[in-house]
Amino acid sequence: METFEELFNKIGIELKVFYEHHEIFKEAFTHRSAVNEKTKLKSHNERMEFLGDAVLELSATDFLFKHFPERPEGELTSLRSALVKKENLAKVARKLEIGTLLRMSKGEARSGGRNKDYLLANLIEAFIGALYISAGYEVADKFIQQFVLDEIDHILKDNLHIDAKSQFQEFTQGHFGITPRYEVISDEGKDHEKVFELGAFLNQTEVGRGKGHSKKQAQVEAASDALKNQKKWESEFPPKGTT
Repeated sequence: METFEELFNKIGIELKVFYEHHEIFKEAFTHRSAVNEKTKLKSHNERMEFLGDAVLELSATDFLFKHFPERPEGELTSLRSALVKKENLAKVARKLEIGTLLRMSKGEARSGGRNKDYLLANLIEAFIGALYISAGYEVADKFIQQFVLDEIDHILKDNLHIDAKSQFQEFTQGHFGITPRYEVISDEGKDHEKVFELGAFLNQTEVGRGKGHSKKQAQVEAASDALKNQKKWESEFPPKGTT
C-alpha cells in the first residue's frame, strides 16, 4: 500500500472523503515518535485512537446485540473483547496493508514499528476515529462490520472468546488443586508504550509466558501459552487428592 487513494479504493469508500478531510487522515496515520522527531508535525494519532476505540466498541456491541439475541450479557462481553482486542485489529491492519502509510520516526521504523501489533491496532482505531469525524457513524460502522466484525465466525469456531486465564485456572484447580500465580519477568518501553512480560506459575514451576501492554493482558497471554503447552508440564503435578 503506497497511497491513501489505494487504501480508500480497497475499502470501498469514496475518495472525496479523503480529499476533503486529508489533514484528519494524515493525523490518524501519525505516530507520536514522528512528532517528536519532526518539528513541523504538530499532532499525532492518540486522540483519534481514543475516539475510534469508542466508535468500535459501540459498533461491535450493536452488532452482537442484534445478531445473538439468545446469548447472555457475559458471553456477549467476551465476544466483543475478542473482536476488538489488539491481535484481531493488528490482523485487520495487515490484511489491508496500511502499516506502510503510518508516519513514524526513523528509529521506530528500524525497530520494526510497522509490524508491531499494538501500533497496527492503534492505527486501525485511529482510522476508525478519522472515518467517524469525516464521514459519520454509518461509514465508520460499515468499515468495522466489513473488516473487523467479519472475524466473528472464526472466533466462535475456535472459541477465541473464552478467557484463557479462566480456562487455565479452572483446569489447574480441578485437576491439581493448584491456583496459578503470575510474576512479572520484565517491563520495557516508555509509559505509553510499555510492554510487560509475565510468567504463569504452578507452585514454583513456570508453565507459560506472555507479553502485553498491561499486566492483565500479559497474564492472559501467559495462561494461553500454558494451555498450548499443557502436555509438556501436566505430568509434573500429581492429580488432586493423591498427595
